[in-house]
Amino acid sequence: MEEGLLLIALAFAAGGVLKGAIGAGVPVIVVPIMALYHGVPFAVAVFALPSLLSNGWQGWHYRAHLLPARFLILLTLGAGLGAAIGSVLLAALSGPVLMGTVAGMTLAYVAFRFARPHWVLERHVADRLVMPAGLVAGVMQGAAGISAPVSITFISAMRLPREAFIATISVLFLAMSMVQIPALWSLGILTPDRLMLSLAACVPLFGGMPVGNVLARYMARETFDRIVMALLVVIAVRLAWAAVA
Repeated sequence: MEEGLLLIALAFAAGGVLKGAIGAGVPVIVVPIMALYHGVPFAVAVFALPSLLSNGWQGWHYRAHLLPARFLILLTLGAGLGAAIGSVLLAALSGPVLMGTVAGMTLAYVAFRFARPHWVLERHVADRLVMPAGLVAGVMQGAAGISAPVSITFISAMRLPREAFIATISVLFLAMSMVQIPALWSLGILTPDRLMLSLAACVPLFGGMPVGNVLARYMARETFDRIVMALLVVIAVRLAWAAVA
């Protein structure tokens, strides 16, 4: 138990470094690790406050680089609706199904990044897909705690500058968190004990973010991506094994 809590704290710190550097990636590190020890509902619940607070801070910090209001409104509306639907699915689905889903989505994300590393989503196409993309990302985030196969892939494919990417992805995750937290509470998934753990998890996360900001000045984003991809493969395989064992 203590080993699991220490590993989770280290995962949040590592996620903070990654978020400070590129603005995203925390859930794909911390949710699979928490799910291994305590199950997906626990992982999604404990990640709720760190997601809300870190994305709220980064969205405000990079607000000057936000995309046009129409794009953001459609993105957040879709994400909020999807998060509500996903939260209901989280309460209804079994543990092995949820762990298998997280493993599958994680591997799908890694496979897509390797298969299409230079794929670019044209802006006019992104404008048409923004609300469906937000909806699917919200469902995935609500049901399994990981939306990266859709959210990060969709926004990074637009090839935005680092500041605009961080601002946009932060607003997306913030919208999902604002719906997800009351939904998880009403469904009994976010309990008082888990809420306290969620608050405590903010400490290593915010501790790692300034480190990531500094490292981003000296290390290429591709280097971070390679590290995360390798880690995700290992975690996804362990999750898949746990789901079928």
